[in-house]
Amino acid sequence: MSTKTENPERLSPRLERERKTLEAMIGLYCRDRHGIRDGLCPDCAELAEYARQRLLKCPFGEGKTTCAKCPVHCYRPAMRERIRQVMRHAGPRMPYRHPLMTLRHWMDGLRKEPRRRKPGPPTADATVRPSGSGKASSTAQPEPGTNGGKAKTADGALGEDP
Repeated sequence: MSTKTENPERLSPRLERERKTLEAMIGLYCRDRHGIRDGLCPDCAELAEYARQRLLKCPFGEGKTTCAKCPVHCYRPAMRERIRQVMRHAGPRMPYRHPLMTLRHWMDGLRKEPRRRKPGPPTADATVRPSGSGKASSTAQPEPGTNGGKAKTADGALGEDP
């Protein structure tokens, strides 16, 4: 295919595999639907480039699951519909044309939904607090029978310990 590149942006191995899978699916779709035997038609080339740009900007990086299971929908609605058409057509044909690529994509789909990393200092709930017995507790759970590290204020509400 003429749209294949050598990973000049240095995508992570996971995203590079996703890019190659998308290119294979778009190539299969273009060949079957548009009759292009070598390379991609202009519309499919535009879609492949758009998908590559979305992968470059993916906030999950190496921890990314497949796009279908992603909590963030980064494609514009029109492009999302186009890639769905490609996947509906190429998905059932991929095991016959690219069996190893299909197996890897299926395994990537088994990943749990990714979480975005939140920058900043750790929260107080994530720190280790000593319990009443003098031993360090590895969880932020309060001891039974306590107010969870909170003291009653003058109006009866629970507030932070001094």
